[in-house]
Amino acid sequence: MKSTWLQNSLNSFNWHQLGATVLNSLLYIVIIFVIARVAYGLVIYLLRRVFLDNKGKKLLNERKANTMFSLLRSMSFYLITFTAILHTLKHLFNFDTGTLLASASVLGVALGFGSQSLVKDIIGGFFILFEDQFSVGDYVQTGQFSGVVEETGIRATHLRDWGGELHIIPNGSITAVTNFSRGKMRALVDIQVPYDEDLDRAMKVMHSVCDIVSAEFGDKIIDPPTVQGVIQFGERNAVLRVIAFTHPNEQWSLERELRRQIHSAFLKEGIRTPQQNIIMADSVKRPNEDKV
Repeated sequence: MKSTWLQNSLNSFNWHQLGATVLNSLLYIVIIFVIARVAYGLVIYLLRRVFLDNKGKKLLNERKANTMFSLLRSMSFYLITFTAILHTLKHLFNFDTGTLLASASVLGVALGFGSQSLVKDIIGGFFILFEDQFSVGDYVQTGQFSGVVEETGIRATHLRDWGGELHIIPNGSITAVTNFSRGKMRALVDIQVPYDEDLDRAMKVMHSVCDIVSAEFGDKIIDPPTVQGVIQFGERNAVLRVIAFTHPNEQWSLERELRRQIHSAFLKEGIRTPQQNIIMADSVKRPNEDKV
């Protein structure tokens, strides 16, 4: 009896209408997400034209433009995705949009305590943007992480470390930031010179190197390198210091160049370094040790 009723129910069911409904729903979902993808691509294109296009007149400088582009791209992705999902649910389950949004707001209040970190991240992202704490391309340090800012999103900031590691840091956890890319940066080089060398002669050689470096790297330098003199007496060596101020992120390359050229000039002028002293001391001790 039951099998006969089930068979009659299956036979009387309108399978053609079900198939048409499922096909129409799938087609609607595909169209919605295609439209969303096209809309997202169009928004990205317009954002690139406004903030990143070098041919047109930019509204902001390069780093701030990259930051605005990164943040607005993140916001556009979430907004378009949410809109597409909302329309899909409305079509599949015939939800009233106002009722659905009201339910979502009630659910949001219910989950408010559990989503405090997300809200904190979003608010932190807006403060980072409006206070201009850092921009894409800046080298910053926050907490135990440091690196070049690759992206500032609505929820997280991406830092690329010198070793290539990518640190993804929630905006809400960024409480203090050290920005190494604002204003002029200091390049500092300390050179150790043995006490038995003529310090005045060594500083004269360093002065000449500073003049050469200033001429060669003038586009990177704000205040030219100068020899500060003896800043410390060590156990076996005196420490001579050179200081310069450069444009952001150029201080490290200038420090390397100063060390290289000072080392070459010392070798040329016969001014020994602490390492040479160690080698010479070893070469003097070994013949006596062999005799013993």
